[in-house]
Amino acid sequence: MKYNLLGKSGLAVSELCLGTMTFGNTTSEEDSIDMIDRFVDRGGNFLDTADVYVSGRSEEIVGKAIKNKRSDIVLATKVRMTTSANINGVGLSRKHIMDGVDASLKRLETDYIDLYQVHVWDHATPIEETLRTLDDLVTSGKVRYIGCSNFFAWQLMKSLAVSDVNRYVRFVSIQPQYSLVSRQMDREMLSLCLEEKVGIIPWAPIGGGFLTGRYNREEPTEGRLISKVGESAWVNRALDKNFLILDALLEAAKELDKSPAQVALRWLIQREGITSPIFGASKLEQFEDNMGSIGWEMPSEVWNRLEQISALPDDYPNRFIEKFRRPFE
Repeated sequence: MKYNLLGKSGLAVSELCLGTMTFGNTTSEEDSIDMIDRFVDRGGNFLDTADVYVSGRSEEIVGKAIKNKRSDIVLATKVRMTTSANINGVGLSRKHIMDGVDASLKRLETDYIDLYQVHVWDHATPIEETLRTLDDLVTSGKVRYIGCSNFFAWQLMKSLAVSDVNRYVRFVSIQPQYSLVSRQMDREMLSLCLEEKVGIIPWAPIGGGFLTGRYNREEPTEGRLISKVGESAWVNRALDKNFLILDALLEAAKELDKSPAQVALRWLIQREGITSPIFGASKLEQFEDNMGSIGWEMPSEVWNRLEQISALPDDYPNRFIEKFRRPFE
């Protein structure tokens, strides 16, 4: 296992992050704890959860699993989504964040969170209120670093500017959806993160299962992709371009004698600016397969082939801006 610094910080995290959204749901408590133990045994130190995963059960299982190795773990969780029927039980207000962090700490059986992330932008709460609250949590020691997830580029840049002007702590990372079949952040977010040194920890790095090679052009009858809602719903994956990408991925996997999931993850690991893709697994077999993405290098010609077939269209304003990239033109 290799390690990368998380954004503009001195915090080292493993090149893979174990996501725990399935813990307590499709993954039993026993298998969940086993996955964490196996992950740590192979050098993994980065775990990601959220207060709303399985109504807090995921956090409880993670807390139980890492109790005797807390200092070896970089623990990340999130706040923002609805956690109660109370009118203030949602959002990024000072009240909800303060209530949320205490509830997460209790479930996680710890007195600090390494990376506390806002799950998505809150249109009702001024970002100044949110960042001041997060800054207070870092000062108090309950939180060590802060991050965001599912932001537009302008929202991240505004947040960084507010932090700089007010001398609040900055977001050190962002957690966006990013994979061979979901590269929307290439338009602006990726270059912003490189410029501002914000770490990128992608979720759904294998497209919610689409890039495992398990699915063909016929609508599935089982698995996550049968969902009619959500980013990984079949309607969002079953696109002609995505099947062309999948065909290229399957060809690369055969050529490299790797599984499609391993190649999809490896493409991300080797991409500039990517700190640690977040992978999840419902079964131990899936966990072991995903762990096969480390310890080897994808040849540049194969990486470039996948890069080219999955790239976004060369549209405006990228096309226009690139024309004048060289100075004095």
